[in-house]
Amino acid sequence: MHMLLAWRNIWRNPRRTGVILTAVIIGVWSMLVLSSLMRGIMEGMIDDGISTLTGDIQIHHPDYPADPSAINSISDPKRIFALLEEVLPPGSLVTSRVRINAVANTARHTYGLTLVGIDPGLEKNMSFLGSSVDAEHVLSGQDGNGLIIGRALADQFQTAEGRKIILMAQDIHGRIASRAFRIRDIFDANMESTEKQFIFVRKDTAQDMLKMGASVSEFSILLSRHDLAQEVAAHVSSRLSGASVSVRTWQQVLPLLSVYLDLYDGFVLIWFLVVFAAMGFGIVNTTLMAVFERMREFGLLKALGMQPFQIVRTIITESFFLLLCGLAAGNALGLLTCFVLNHTGIDLTSLAQGAEFANISRIIYPAVWARDLVTANAVVLILGLTVSLYPAIKAARFEPVQAMHYV
Repeated sequence: MHMLLAWRNIWRNPRRTGVILTAVIIGVWSMLVLSSLMRGIMEGMIDDGISTLTGDIQIHHPDYPADPSAINSISDPKRIFALLEEVLPPGSLVTSRVRINAVANTARHTYGLTLVGIDPGLEKNMSFLGSSVDAEHVLSGQDGNGLIIGRALADQFQTAEGRKIILMAQDIHGRIASRAFRIRDIFDANMESTEKQFIFVRKDTAQDMLKMGASVSEFSILLSRHDLAQEVAAHVSSRLSGASVSVRTWQQVLPLLSVYLDLYDGFVLIWFLVVFAAMGFGIVNTTLMAVFERMREFGLLKALGMQPFQIVRTIITESFFLLLCGLAAGNALGLLTCFVLNHTGIDLTSLAQGAEFANISRIIYPAVWARDLVTANAVVLILGLTVSLYPAIKAARFEPVQAMHYV
């Protein structure tokens, strides 16, 4: 009976109920959509960072991170490959690369970039390059002098497929090595800076150019789940303790990205509280107005013997039903918005330079996290009931004699 009366009471004034429901629905919708967009930005940053030749785990010569040159290379890659095949969990992918700083020259342009020697067959599932071009086919020429360049760099150089580029870099003996390469294909990436930073050749070609023999600059490991990186890295490091190598996770390779992720967690919670603060004032004001309109009713109920806590319970139950209806509609609207945006995305191409400055992908796809969904609903429900206590206690304090003065 108590629940039935509370449900009927909230519909006695549909306009007032509609105002509260609108505030709750808009608040929940904005919480869910914005948090999903922020999580989408986070996941995009992680995916872009890991797919941009980082992987979940990297293995280098101990001096390579401070001095990424051919001199600081891993001289026994076969042994490390064999050991990684034993210790890595199922579904993991491994590749080795030659990666050093280089200078690219054309007839009219000179530009500093990163020369990456890859194994095309292994690289196609390891990084963004595999989804952009068929490197295994493009770099399969007999001469081995094929090259893949980024579209932004090609536009800057005013060059195209079939044209030549001269690459210069320091070889393993500290001398300057140079070689002419012909552009075989042009890759696209999510960020323009990536298209300008990397240039790809075959690994054996890079090793020959730099006189590295079988040495490589790095091993990159891609796991089935990014959250396994810390655990697997610790295991790999213990097994490679005698190999004089450095094992680092993507969090260590990209420390700024890890800081961004922590900040975004705080932003989401702050946004929830800000939205609820605006929504809470509306709930309190509207509920308080309803309480004063029903002053004679509460006075009569107290005269008939209803206890103050029962009046408080009545108001809280009415608020509970209102919040529950608002949460249901707000969640449905928010999830529908995220579903639509997940197919279309939010294109920031026109703001590409500003987005890249913040390390954001050109297209944002929302990502609904169950944790955020539960947190948003809990914040609205718990704090909503809490702020409803004030008008409820106000109603419980009305005396029958006092209520007789109100028409």
